[in-house]
Amino acid sequence: MGMYKRIRVLWKRPKENLGDLWKQRLIDWRKQNAVERIDKPTRLDRARNLGYKAKQGYVLARVRVRRGGRKRPRPSKGRKPKKAGVKRFSPGKNLRHIAEEKAARKFINLEVLNSYYVAEDGIYKWYEIVLVDPNHPVIKKDRKINWISGSRGRVFRGKTSAGRKSRGLHGKGKGFEKSR
Repeated sequence: MGMYKRIRVLWKRPKENLGDLWKQRLIDWRKQNAVERIDKPTRLDRARNLGYKAKQGYVLARVRVRRGGRKRPRPSKGRKPKKAGVKRFSPGKNLRHIAEEKAARKFINLEVLNSYYVAEDGIYKWYEIVLVDPNHPVIKKDRKINWISGSRGRVFRGKTSAGRKSRGLHGKGKGFEKSR
């Protein structure tokens, strides 16, 4: 088995395979900010698979998102409406897409390339986001990634893989040809 395959097998059941390291990571990550820039990917195989390269112009960020549905604020004045409509609201897009948007708002000069799941506990989910600097000379020279220099705000237009999934464009074949 090669190194990347070993990493992939480890991440099939991270809680069992990583043990105390997994617990300690979650404890540390809870204390950090919601959007944290990191030096190296936690899952090297997944990051490389999604387009990350260890060279200038590529940035990684770990983003924490609150799990579950959303709540609407209750009306504070006047009568109490019977159907106040407070609970059972879904955000309308998946948590990975929300995490990508958070990272894009924090790093406004970078473009979101892709993202992947890293961990979760009872309250939060963590994703790592691969960001690219479209104005960096190394990125502009590389013909495999320089297409990103021509686009602005990919994540807000639903052009990343998580965004496409939110828009209902995640598969091939019958039923997937329509846009939402």
